Amino acid sequence: MQKIRYRLVYNRKKQLNHQGTALVQVEAKLNQRNIYLTTNIYLRPEHWDRNTSQVIDHPQAVELNAMLFEFVIHLQGIELGFWKRGIQPTLALLRDAVKKKAPSSISFTTFARQTIEQSGRSDSTKENLLSTVGHLEQFRPGIDFADLTYTMLRDFENWLREQGKNVNTIGKHLRQLRTLVNEAINCGYMSSDAYPFRKFSIKKRKTEHRFLTPDELKRLESVQLADERHRHVLDAFLFCCYTGLRYSDFRSLNTAQIVVIHRSKWLCLRMQKTNIEIKLPLELLFDGKALDIIDRYPSVEALAAIPDNCETNRLLAEVGKLAGAKKHFTYHCSRHTCATLLIHQGVPITTVQKILGHTSVKTTQIYSEVLGDTIIRDLKNVRKRRKM
Repeated sequence: MQKIRYRLVYNRKKQLNHQGTALVQVEAKLNQRNIYLTTNIYLRPEHWDRNTSQVIDHPQAVELNAMLFEFVIHLQGIELGFWKRGIQPTLALLRDAVKKKAPSSISFTTFARQTIEQSGRSDSTKENLLSTVGHLEQFRPGIDFADLTYTMLRDFENWLREQGKNVNTIGKHLRQLRTLVNEAINCGYMSSDAYPFRKFSIKKRKTEHRFLTPDELKRLESVQLADERHRHVLDAFLFCCYTGLRYSDFRSLNTAQIVVIHRSKWLCLRMQKTNIEIKLPLELLFDGKALDIIDRYPSVEALAAIPDNCETNRLLAEVGKLAGAKKHFTYHCSRHTCATLLIHQGVPITTVQKILGHTSVKTTQIYSEVLGDTIIRDLKNVRKRRKM
């Protein structure tokens, strides 16, 4: 077991700056290699004693020496934290920990929250990851890296089930927890040998993709609503039925994304989830009904300003009751409805794939349900071709 050795170094480059001062650094040495970490303390040559590695003859000599001592102690604490987690400290891990201003002792949930907030993920992805961290804190407050074991995963899975979560929701939280555990390993907070998901199987149940039939969609289109919130949420839902947009993409819509191409209005945007650019001819999709909805609002931004997903789905459920809909549906049902009705209209599945922004046609096939009258129409067309 080799430990890192530390010593204070003044003016390593043997060059003073314009103020006549030079930097004090900490040299960290391991296996004949070393790195230098800045203390952000600059001194004149006469204020440094090379023999004792201390600040001398300076008005704040006591305070500065205390700061240098505390910085070395902080580095030793980071190193000790690695040892406690069963990780061989390296100079690279030490440098990264200092750069990220990571404390020497940190819980897994604290690490997870910091990682999520500092990441470049979309707001919706951050929200999903943070919900998993929230559930984990309720399950076991102050959970440490060493607590992340196969047994803990089983206990967490059972706890989520006791909270009334279904199989797929539990699977979602476990997959997101796996993402955060991988981050912890990559950042050196956990040993790869301690990976708890190695033999852990995340269960998944095939989901039922709900959609609205043409008659059900017409019923929503014709419903009369006095409440402005209900009207707004319904318009947003119908807009996504006509365009196939996800909730997150709809909420980020802006006027600049409505572009005139060949004298027709197109919706051009880059999807948040897949980073794929899509171009939708709004006048050709469902007879331009999406454009009619836009015209009812002062701006595209005003149309896109709907509540969070939970509140939107609550209001949408109330709209469904007012419209006499027997089927329970959520906002994402609009995207599935768009795909299903386009297939019903005879649009090739590869075209539907481009409209939805899928990278693979297999994904589109999951969304494309076959309606009963679609089957009848297709069979009639086959019979007509045979007669001809």
